[in-house]
Formats: sequence, structure tokens, C-alpha cells
Amino acid sequence: MTPGLVEPAVPDQATKSLADITTSYDDTLRFYLNGTKVVLDEADPEVTLLEYLRGVGLTGTKLGCAEGGCGACTVVISQYNPTTKEIYHASVNACLAPLVSVDGKHVITVEGIGNVKRPHPTQERIAKGNGSQCGFCTPGIVMSLYALLRNKSEPSEHDVEEAFDGNLCRCTGYRPILDAAQSFSAKSSGCGKATANGGGGCCMEKNGNGGGCCKDGADGTDGEVQPIKRFTPPGFIEYKPDTELIFPPALRKHEFKPLAFGNKRKRWYRPVTLQQLLEIKSVYPSAKVIGGSTETQIEVKFKGMNYSASVFVGDIPELRQFSFQDEYLEIGGNVVLTDLEKICADALEHYGEARGQPFAAILKQIRYFAGRQIRNVGTPAGNLATASPISDLNPVFVASNATLVAKSADKTTEIPMSTFFKGYRSTALPPDAIIASLRIPVAKEKGEYMRAYKQAKRKDDDIAIVNAALRLSLNENHIVESADLVYGGMAPITIAAKKAMEFLQGKKFTDLPTLEGTMGALGEDFDLRFGVPGGMATYRKSLALSFFYKFYHEVLSKLHAEEVEVDTQAIGEIERDISSGLKDHKAAEAYEQKTLGKLKPHVAAMKQVTGEAQYIDDIPLQKNELYGVLVLSAKAHARLVSVDPEPALDLPGVVAYVDHKDLASPEANWWGAPSCDETFFAIDEVFTHGQPIGMILADSAKRAEQAARAVKIEYEDLPAIFTIEEAIEKESYFNHFKHIKKGDFEKAFAEADHVFTGVVRMGGQEHFYLETQACLAIPKPEDGEMEIISSTQNPAETQAYVAKVVGVAANKIVTKIKRMGGGFGGKETRSIQLAGIVATAANKVRRPVRCMLNRDEDIMTSGQRHPFLAHWKVAVNSDGKLQALDADVFCNGGWSQDLSGAVVERSLSHIDGVYSIPNVHVRGRVAKTNTVSNTAFRGFGGPQGMFIAETYMEEIADHLKMPVEKLREINMYSPETNMVTHFNQEIKDWYVPLMYKQVQEESQYEQRRQEIEEYNKTHKWNKRGLAIIPTKFGISFTALFLNQAGALVHIYHDGSVLVAHGGTEMGQGLHTKMTMIAAEALQVPQENVYISETATNTVANTSSTAASASSDLNGYAIWNACKQLNERLAPFREKLGPDATMKDIAHAAYFARVNLSAQGFYATPDIGYVWGENTGQMFFYFTQGVAAAEVEIDTLTGDWTCRRADIKMDVGRSINPAIDYGQIEGAFVQGQGLFTTEESLWVRATGGIFTKGPGAYKIPGFRDIPQVFNVGLLKDVQWENLRTIQRSRGVGEPPLFMGSCVFFAIRDALKAARAQFGEHGLLSLQSPATVERIRISCADPILKQAWVEPKEGEKSFFIAI
Repeated sequence: MTPGLVEPAVPDQATKSLADITTSYDDTLRFYLNGTKVVLDEADPEVTLLEYLRGVGLTGTKLGCAEGGCGACTVVISQYNPTTKEIYHASVNACLAPLVSVDGKHVITVEGIGNVKRPHPTQERIAKGNGSQCGFCTPGIVMSLYALLRNKSEPSEHDVEEAFDGNLCRCTGYRPILDAAQSFSAKSSGCGKATANGGGGCCMEKNGNGGGCCKDGADGTDGEVQPIKRFTPPGFIEYKPDTELIFPPALRKHEFKPLAFGNKRKRWYRPVTLQQLLEIKSVYPSAKVIGGSTETQIEVKFKGMNYSASVFVGDIPELRQFSFQDEYLEIGGNVVLTDLEKICADALEHYGEARGQPFAAILKQIRYFAGRQIRNVGTPAGNLATASPISDLNPVFVASNATLVAKSADKTTEIPMSTFFKGYRSTALPPDAIIASLRIPVAKEKGEYMRAYKQAKRKDDDIAIVNAALRLSLNENHIVESADLVYGGMAPITIAAKKAMEFLQGKKFTDLPTLEGTMGALGEDFDLRFGVPGGMATYRKSLALSFFYKFYHEVLSKLHAEEVEVDTQAIGEIERDISSGLKDHKAAEAYEQKTLGKLKPHVAAMKQVTGEAQYIDDIPLQKNELYGVLVLSAKAHARLVSVDPEPALDLPGVVAYVDHKDLASPEANWWGAPSCDETFFAIDEVFTHGQPIGMILADSAKRAEQAARAVKIEYEDLPAIFTIEEAIEKESYFNHFKHIKKGDFEKAFAEADHVFTGVVRMGGQEHFYLETQACLAIPKPEDGEMEIISSTQNPAETQAYVAKVVGVAANKIVTKIKRMGGGFGGKETRSIQLAGIVATAANKVRRPVRCMLNRDEDIMTSGQRHPFLAHWKVAVNSDGKLQALDADVFCNGGWSQDLSGAVVERSLSHIDGVYSIPNVHVRGRVAKTNTVSNTAFRGFGGPQGMFIAETYMEEIADHLKMPVEKLREINMYSPETNMVTHFNQEIKDWYVPLMYKQVQEESQYEQRRQEIEEYNKTHKWNKRGLAIIPTKFGISFTALFLNQAGALVHIYHDGSVLVAHGGTEMGQGLHTKMTMIAAEALQVPQENVYISETATNTVANTSSTAASASSDLNGYAIWNACKQLNERLAPFREKLGPDATMKDIAHAAYFARVNLSAQGFYATPDIGYVWGENTGQMFFYFTQGVAAAEVEIDTLTGDWTCRRADIKMDVGRSINPAIDYGQIEGAFVQGQGLFTTEESLWVRATGGIFTKGPGAYKIPGFRDIPQVFNVGLLKDVQWENLRTIQRSRGVGEPPLFMGSCVFFAIRDALKAARAQFGEHGLLSLQSPATVERIRISCADPILKQAWVEPKEGEKSFFIAI
């Protein structure tokens, strides 16, 4: 790894004179924290606000990504705003905020607003509304909602919907969070008396619709418009704004003094006047000027940049002013973007719609600019100075011909924005100058038109792929007088399309050749080559053209010109409504018991919303603890020539370097299940970019990070394989080959009416659990004992491998885990890698060692969902009945085998979807490549197998010109035709056909299909699509021995019950369901049952928490233990009578010397499939479901939205419908992400993964979920053959594949888009259907004009593996 980059050296005299200038500066930070005054005389200059807060024990604020992209670290900073002259409560990313930035402000964290005993209404409603699953992101979400309410005590529904654009959640699917948050909104429409708005009922509701409205009354009393009352749901704390933490009165009088503090390595300066800032810049021009620190902190954290002097300019009032002049708006360089929104809205009112067009353009770009936390600190000056080629605002500043006012100590310079950007990340700003202000000219009253555009991978909180600000000035004859077409994302700088601008000059705008000529000139301006940095050449070029096409017709519509037809449908973009959703809360009423079957919130929800729930890195520091940071390979495949840790060991605070030589034995380096083919530490060769080579131990995380970069490694490159296609070509496979064969498929192919073939390609998926891999190893003084506290789904395997690396028996190692901040399969095996390395380090130094991976390290080292490739051949008769399937299926295993074999096996068992195919031969291989080792992920090959099935169904339907809904229906398993799968298992309790019918009826599917056909006939550029997808998912581990579980139940004197079981809690609500089962079994209230943690010394030899089987396995083990206890307690119950409490019964039993502890055990019966022979039962049962989705796509940009989704799930008799609904919604949205926005990319030049954080990898956000999101559970049926605990079905993984209905609805819309331009050929759409894939699957002339072909030998910039 490269050592930290340091900015150019500065002459000594500059440093001396800087010291002279700043001698009088104060060195004390003063601020308030949760209402308490804090005075810091010795602040560490390198510490962020997050590091400070967690260091003082306020661990509710979490580290999720360290780049301001996930919102887990959100806090509120209350301050007097010099721009608006009001107190503002800013939600801020604490991971980016420098500690120096809080001087004179009030920092409020999640702990400061409430606790479990006295929660804040925001906390209570999110907890009780099931808005928290793993809980790691929850404190940040709570604080975003809190900030909204502090600034607007009666927010509109729209305010609430947009309040979370800087927050991500991987578990919930967002719907319950939004529902809880909307309970605070003043409903924007409807009557104040309506029940929905908290009133007693509107007269229209009471009278039916015929009685008329009281507002029609002439007496003026009843007819008054009621102010709409905020709605407090029954049983909840009312929100009272006047009871909030006040802004400390002392801060209103706070004197902002210039500050200077730090050490030899780094110094911070905080001037409070413009003069002080200019003095610093004059003597020290290379001092790093920092506004919001949104860019700088990322440079320091991820790029190893080291700025020895930093100047924080956020507290200089002169740079935060604005003024409306006659001809321009002047804004201070440091006005924060949130204030700029308000200023631009006011400017629109001040100057009017025509003259205010530049401000409307700024407003539009800010709306989707990052998240609110970034907009609360980011500034125009920061945007300009960093000179990002994809900045959303810079094109607007250039196109509007703004002037930048730069000030230095001795002069003021005015720089036209058109000449400001000089090269990649370089500008015309003099070294000793700062950006004081920006003058944005108003537009002319007549004849001037300006619009801004942006397209990103995801609508909210995303950086642009391409953006543009387009401006035209026309005379009264519509002749172009001037044009500015300025683009971002098309070159290394914000760039004007010079040829197009020249072409437009003097042309008559309303002549059609003007449009054609400009589009041609734009093609020359942006003649991107196929391998252009950043990739997506065709897509980016098509966006440049499409934006102008939209702009051209938008201007025409304003001109009302007769001579040319306006393409009105190209105008505008897809807008979302306020999202909503319905759940059937009565689904479980028929089988509700005392505890089971009831809707109950997650047992830890209240701890999670208040920040009291403890995760690995929240555990207080141990005595003598060290922090470990991995030293990772920077090559995809290479020999290790030398590894020299000496430069790192020389750095302050560094204690040791750990590698393979520190293991108990050479054999101990090998790990992996089931095939032990992976090393904890690389020895002579590295096989993937990001493979661990060693670990640095230091006294702090920061020092360890710096030292890890200083380890010198020499490599000798070796050839690398990345994609499945390359592996097939080079025959690079793991030694794992499985097949399923049934029937006479050769005969079937010979006799069928049709044989169709196709190829399916599906990308992988990053787990993106909010808590990265984390581990704390604590060596004990005796017998080599060690305690491992690890964020793992697999404590038993962790224990086994740690015992191996430290060279002791398993009985000396205790692995424990209280909860994980998400897992999804990513912590089933991959957590063992980190635990093994951390344990080795702790064993070497005999001191506690902690490590929590940074987000980029986690993505580089921990594996993903397997990408898949399949070649299929299907025989089908003319009536649509499937006759045979033949398929070769390949998955990309990465560099080690991990669980890839079992993943490909499950894909083969799910390749039938829900369809009866009499003759099947399918084969699976695992490709061996030089990428990260892919692993378990929710669904475990099932979604990939079913995706292959639904793809061949779609393509066959297109070949046969038959509605795919009908093809699905006639081929489903059914008692009339066949109920036996291709792996010879009989399907029982089969309700997919029933749910398929119910979903179509409840969602008015047929009617909407007709409406969509009509819509698509009348809309040229926007198309809608509809799809309905069924699913069946086999529940059981395919490895027979894993289908077992143990439990331990203790009853104490006071009647309380302690349960331990082998499952781990990662947000899925397992502990909630288990406490409910124990409470029901023992007939005690649920609050009397407690689960402390999962540990290998309470329940031994556990299986990993996976395969959606944990409730079945552990639930029955607990039931079994409780049954034993009930048998022992029966005589005492009889003696003491029905009203006796558990306290009375336990007391009596104890004095009668009856054992109040029981160990339970359960092993799944009947299963045991034999591969090759195709005999035995593979799964205990199948969880089933059906989902339908409707989408709308903008074919000019590839933008899309999911308008509606309807889900029906068969979960048997639900143990807790609230938990099951959470799993269904969360899995569906995760599945939607898998098939649409989530694309993993590798950089061809380095072989490293590019999508290693929220900046580049896009999981769905709050505003990506279906606008209408309805979920129901199957009811009113019998489950006669289901022999699970309470006859419930596993629900964690099965709903995920149903997210693919969004993908297939997009495909449906694309078929209409292609047909619009005469393209009726088969559409073979790869997953994920990203905005790029959507756009380049269209067939319009603009796309054809933008198409970029690779030159001979030219390869793409990125690789999709």
C-alpha cells in the first residue's frame, strides 16, 4: 500500500509567520453536548466528531461507511445561522464533521433525546411501528426525523418523505419507518376533522358521500377550514415541540474566537473573520481550506492524504451572506446548500419565473444533491474548489455565466466561471486566494431559457453519471443569439459543448434542422471512446443528446411556435407520489394464541432506537487493548517478492505486525468450509485484490491505518481471470460438479413442437449490512483460553478455527455474539477470516485486539452474492406446455471455494421455478477466478435458479406470442397434472396457484394491464410495464448434518426465564420469536423471558443461522426444553391452582429440589437427498409467494420508478406477523436492488473492486421503494402437512426473489419502448436492469446516433464479473 501522500513542503519562514499571525488565537473548544457544557483544552486535531462522541461513550452514533453516504452517524448540531439569522438544527454526518466545527454549537445525539424508560416520540413510534430490525442504522434515522421536527414542528407529508434522503437501511424495506414518521406530518390534504388526520371523523365520512360537506354551509361556523391537527396514534406519546432540549442560552452569547490547536503532525485554524482567513492564506497558500469537510475527510480516510495545516471556514459570517441585486444574485462562497435552497426559492419569488430561471435550475439540482446531512454543511465554494467533473451545481454556474469573486490579502479578482476549470481537479483560483462569493446573473425577461438535468444510478443521494445546464437566448424571430450547453460527467472537467454552441449561433431555433444539426454537433463534442474512464460510453453520450432533445422541446413549448411540432412527451421527468402501503393485520387472527400469532415489535427495538443496543465496536475498551488494521493485497494475482513491515513499525503507537509466521502451525493457516482451500494470511502468492497479507497492531485505529499504508510490498504480476466467460474459456473451475437428471429429455426435445435456447446473465450483490465485519479477541491468563466476541452468524465454526490458529482445544475458546448490525449470509463464513486473524494477533501480543473493518475493506475482503451465467434449452409444445429443460449453469466462485458448491446446487434445485417440467437435465459448475471469494447471501443460489426459470418463461412467451401470465399459469405444479419436482420431491400444501389468482384479483391486474396498454399507445418516451412473479423456496440446509439445533432454558426463583439457543440475532427477529415460543410454552408473559446472547459455552455445536430454518430448528429445541420443564412443574401447577404465577411455581419446585433447567434438542426429520442418484427428500417444505409490480420508465434517460407492488406470502401460521411483514418488505426491497440498482464493478487496470462504498454501490433508498407497497399473508387455508413449530414457515430468504417482478415489469415496459420504434426482436435483458441497461435496450434514433462500438482490441474500463 502507498504511504500517505503529503502536500508540497512549505518554506520554514511561512510556518514561522503563520505562527506569528495566529499567536493570539485561542486553543480551547467550547460547545454543548446533549445540554451539557463541554470545554476541551486539548482537542486532537485529527479526530472527527464521530470519533470524539464514541470515545466519550456515546456509542449510539454508528460508523457505517465513513464517507457520509449511509447516515448511520447522523447527529443534530443546533447553531445560530448567520445566513438566515435563525437557530437551525442541522442533521450532520458525524463521520465527516471535524471536531473543530462544533465550537459554539449544541451537539445532540440519539442518547440526548430519550432512553428506553423515557423515549422521545420519534424513538417510540419507530420502535413500536416495527421500523427497526438490525438497529444499526436506526439511531441515524431517528436523528434525521428529530432534525426535521425541530425545524418544522408540523412537517408536510412531502417533508417527511424527503427527510431521510441521506439515510440507508438494509433490513426494513423502509415502509414501516415512513409510516411511523408520517404520524408526525400535518396531512397535506383532506379535512382536519378526518379520522386519518386525528379528528373525530369528517362529515363526509359520517354522512356517507351523499350528505355534502360541512364546509359548504353558509353559516360560517361549521364551514371554517380547520387547521389540520397532527396525528398521535393511540397508545403513543404525543409530540410536544415545547418540551424539546432548548438551545443553550449561553450559546446565544457565545463569542466566536479565532482558534488554533494541534500538534507537530497537524494543526487546525478556525478564523472568524474574512481578514483573518486571508492573512493565513497569504503566508501559507497551501493550507487546506475546509468548509463542510465532505471531500477532505474522504481524502484523509481513504486516499491517505495528510494536510499538515487545515483552515475551517464554516464560522466566518461574511462568507455566508447573500444579496439580491438588480442584475444578479450574489451568494457568499460558504453559504450552505440547505440555505442556498431557501435563497433560490426566495430569488424565484423576487425576480419572477422568467428572470429567476437560473435559480430554478439550482433548486432542481440541489434537490437530488447528496443527502440532507451533506447539504447542511456543503457549500458552493467547496463544490467549485474541488472541481469535481460530476458536480451538479458547477454546470449551472458556468451556463448562467456566473462570475466568481476571489479574494486574497492584497487583491480581489473576478473570474468568469467559463474560464475557471483548467483540468482534472484544477482551477484558475490563485493559490493565496479564497472564493469569497459568486454572482449569478438573472435571466432576461424575454427570450432566455435555462434548464438543468441530471441522471444518476439512483434518484436520491447519488452522484451524477451525466448532468447538464442548458441555456439559450433567442430574439423575437427565434434566432439564437447565444447558447451555453454545459455538461458534467462527459470529460475530466465541467465542459461546454463548443461545437454545438457554435452551430446554434445565428440559427433559427424553430427549424427542425437546428435540432438535428445540434444533436450531430453534440456527437462530435462528446465523441467518447468505448474504453473511456468511468465506462458507459454509449449511455453517457445518449444522455448528452437526450438532455438537449428534452430541452429543445421544452423551449419550443414555451415559444408556442406554429412551424414545428412540439414533442410534449419528451418534456419533464418521472415524479414520485407520497408513498403508501397496506398490510393485512388480521391475517393471523384465526390461530392467535396467548402470545403466538400476535403482532409484537422486535424485543430490542426500543434499545435500538435509543442507541442503547450494544454492537461489537460499542463494547467499552479493554485494558491494554490494541487496534488491528489489515494489510491487503493491491494486486489481483501476483507473487509476493517481499513484505517489509519495518517502515510501519517505526511509526508512533505501532506495537506489532502479524502474519502467517505467528500462527500456531503452518496447517493452522488453512480454513474454509466445506473445502479447506483458503489461507488467513497470504504466504508467497496473492490470488485476489484485497487478500489479507498481514495485520498491523497499534494503540489507535488511526495510527494502525497509517501504519498499514506504510508496509512496503513488492509484487510480481501474474495473469488474472475475472469473469465467468474467461473462466470457461480457460477451463478454470473448482473441483465441484453436480447435476440433476430426470426423464427422457432427449426424446422430449426430438418430439416437441418447438425448441428454444437462450443465455441468462445475472450480476452479484454486495451484502451491505450496515455493521461491517467486526471482532474483539480477549486472551485470558490461564491455559490459552480466549474469548471471541464476533459479529458472526456462525459462532461454532468461529470457535473451531480460532482454536486451530491459537493451538488449543475448542473447550478453551468461547465465541459469543449479542446481535449483529445485519448479516444476510455475509457473516456465515466470511466473518471467520477476520476472527481468525484478530485471534492470531491477540495470541501473539497476549493483549485484547479489536478490529472493525472500514466499508471499503469489508467489500474488498468479504465476498458477495455469486454472479451466474446459464445456457438453457427448453422444449415446448404449441399449447405452451413445457416438455423438457436442459441447462448448463455456472457461478463465479472467486478465488476460493467457500460455499460456492452448495450455492450452485441450490440454483439447480430451484431452476424449475414453480413449473412442472417432465424431463430435466441440469448441470452446475463453479468458476475459479481472481476476484473476492463469493459466499452465502440471502437466497443462497435460489434466486439465481429462479431467475433463470423466469427468464426462459419470458422469452418462450415472446417466441410463442403468448401472454407470459398465461404461460406461467398453465405450467404450474398442480394436483391435476404433477406435484413431483425434478429432484423427485412431492410438493405438499401447495398454494401458489391460489395466491397467483388472489394477487391478480386484489391488484386489479387485468384492468391495469389494459390501462398500461392504452398508456403506452399514447406515450412515446415514457412506458409502463407490469409483471407477476411466483416463487417457491425450499427450506432446509442442503447439508443434512446442519439441520439440528440445541437450546437451554433456565427458570429462576423469581419466575423469570432465561433462554439460550444456537441461533444468532441479526435483525431478523429470531430472539423475538424464540421468547414468544418460550412464553407460550411455559404460559408466562413474554416480558418475563430473556435471551442474553448466543455463546458456544451455553449451547455447543450449533449450525450457522442461515437457510431460513433458524425459527424452525431453534424454536422446536426451545419447545422441547420447555416441554421437559412443564412435565416437571405439572404437579406444582396442579397443587397451587390455575392462578399461581411462575414465581410461585418455581419457588415451590426449587424447595422440592426439582431441576429448573432443561436442555432441548431438535433435528429435522425425513430429509436426506442423495446427489447423482436423485433420491431422498431435499427440503422439509417450501415457502411460497406471489408478487406483482408496475413500473414506469423514461426511455430518454433510463430513469424509472416502481409505481406499485402487491405481495402475497404463504408463511403458514405466523409466529409473529409484524416480524414476518418486516422480513417480507425488507427482502423484497433487497431483491429489487439485486435486480435493478445494485451493480458490482471491477477496475480492469488494477483488478480491484470499484463499487466499494455507498458512493459507487447503490442499494435502494427511501425513495426507491414501490410508491404503493401492499403486503398480505395467505389466510383461510389449511396446512395439513406442515410439521414445523406452530405450523409456521421460514420467511427470511423466500421473499427476496419476488423483487424480480420489478425487473420483469421493466422488461415489459422495454418491449413497448422497442416496439414504438419498430424493434420486435427478442429482448435478452441482463440483471441488474440498471438505468444504463434500460436506456441502451431501447431502439430509438437518439440511442442509435449515440452508439459507441469498441475499436479492435479495445476493452471496457470496468469489468462486471
